[in-house]
Amino acid sequence: MNNERIMKIILAPRVSEKASLKADSERQHVFSVLKDAKKLEVKKAVEVMFNVEVEQVRLLNMNGKHKRLGKIFGKTKDWKKAYVKLKEGFDISYGETETT
Repeated sequence: MNNERIMKIILAPRVSEKASLKADSERQHVFSVLKDAKKLEVKKAVEVMFNVEVEQVRLLNMNGKHKRLGKIFGKTKDWKKAYVKLKEGFDISYGETETT
C-alpha cells in the first residue's frame, strides 16, 4: 500500500442522524470509501488522516436506489460504506465547534 492510494480510500464522511448517534454512543464513525477498498486500507487511511487509533472496521456494499424521472427509469450508483470504531480515548472532529 502506498501513501497515494491510502489518501484516496476515504471519499467523504457520512453525516446523518444515525451516524452521529453511533459516533456519540459507540465511538463509530461512518465513511464513504472506494468500491475496491479493503478493511486494512480503510484502517490505515483513517489512522493517517485523522491521527487516531482504529479498533475495528466493518464494510458494507450499498446498492444504488432505483429512481424514476417521468418516463425515464434509472438507478443511482452502488457505493461502499465503512463503519470505523475508534479505540478508547480517541475521537474525530469534523471541524464543528461547541458553544457553551
